[in-house]
Amino acid sequence: MTVKKKKFMETVMLSNNIDTVMGTCSECEEDTVLVAIVSDYYRCTNCGYDNRQHVNGKISYLRLTEADKTYLRAAAKLDNGKEI
Repeated sequence: MTVKKKKFMETVMLSNNIDTVMGTCSECEEDTVLVAIVSDYYRCTNCGYDNRQHVNGKISYLRLTEADKTYLRAAAKLDNGKEI
């Protein structure tokens, strides 16, 4: 198997594990695909804004609070250090 083909297969396998949902972004207010950053946090593919998923009878996406932003920064640091 060539290196190019192997790399493509790895990319395809990784893409199957990406959590995506359809939802309305709290920033641009468009119905769009939202891609999971970490559990319950999604990035809008339309404007790039990060949203927090809230489930209470229906699923909605909310603007991030400062506590949410702190949590995401800490998760990113752990991920970069491969501690996750």
